[in-house]
Amino acid sequence: MPIQRRAINGRLTNPVGLGCMSLSWAYGGRPSEEDGIRLLQHAVDIGYDHFDTARLYGLGQNEAQVGKALKGRRDKVFLASKMGIFASGDKRGIDCHPDIIRSELEVSLKLLQTDYIDLYYLHRRDFTVPIEDSVGALADLIKEGKIGGFGLSEMSADTLRKAHAVHPVAAMQTEYSPWTRQAEIAVLDACRELGTTFVAFSPVARGALANGVSDPAALEEKDIRRAMPRFMGDNWPRNLALIQQFNAIAAREGVTPAQLSLAWVLSRGDHIVTIPGTGKIAHLEENIARWDWELPGSVADEIDALINQQTVAGHRYAGVMLPTIDTEDFV
Repeated sequence: MPIQRRAINGRLTNPVGLGCMSLSWAYGGRPSEEDGIRLLQHAVDIGYDHFDTARLYGLGQNEAQVGKALKGRRDKVFLASKMGIFASGDKRGIDCHPDIIRSELEVSLKLLQTDYIDLYYLHRRDFTVPIEDSVGALADLIKEGKIGGFGLSEMSADTLRKAHAVHPVAAMQTEYSPWTRQAEIAVLDACRELGTTFVAFSPVARGALANGVSDPAALEEKDIRRAMPRFMGDNWPRNLALIQQFNAIAAREGVTPAQLSLAWVLSRGDHIVTIPGTGKIAHLEENIARWDWELPGSVADEIDALINQQTVAGHRYAGVMLPTIDTEDFV
């Protein structure tokens, strides 16, 4: 049976949404603002109905792009944004105090040219603020009609339960793909139990499982993957060998590597949706083209045996990032 549309905070969406980050943040080869807007508008035309952005991406530029693209079409898209991570030059921090949540939302509403956001995330856990206090502020914004629901990003099952005890959590967004499995420790099950949608970001392993990286050394200087252990040193040749075998499975099944990876993610539970990102029209179309293809169980088992926590070389983040992540990790 083909995969069906899936719910986020009570609204049915295509399970393959669009992560907008790469239009203005983190990776190299970004399109111009005009081309980015055209890409976003084309995404709506071909069936994308869930956009995910954040204040961090381009320090407001990404939200502004999305706002321009959705002008006159706001009702076509389930719109998500995030607050909490601040970056200026080399300075980076996290602030999820209640007053900051409210003030940041007001800025996002203006940039997005809308009077409400369907889903508003805490981008990371602020360990200086009780999660219950942050959730209280988000619950007030729901009552005021400024957000439809709230989500958490890169947080643990324990934090999810504490937040949910104050107000139902609509979504948990965390990195998840065949080569990033931390969510399987506890968060996926906790989301299923609580009725929280799990939103998988980087479902094609930051391009590695989409034929997007052949030589990490050739990536642009400011591309964040250059500092990620899996793309560095002796780790990359080991991971590339896995990728090549993964690509062979995709060819045998008649899909692209990206489509295979997306189908694998969606096969892990009907409470999961995913938000691959891209700055290229061809990839945009590729990612949604087989959205309803159900991965055969035997192929899923084959992928699990090939790419897993034991076979992938290197951690997903460099050490400097780890203190900002609240998710469970493998010992």
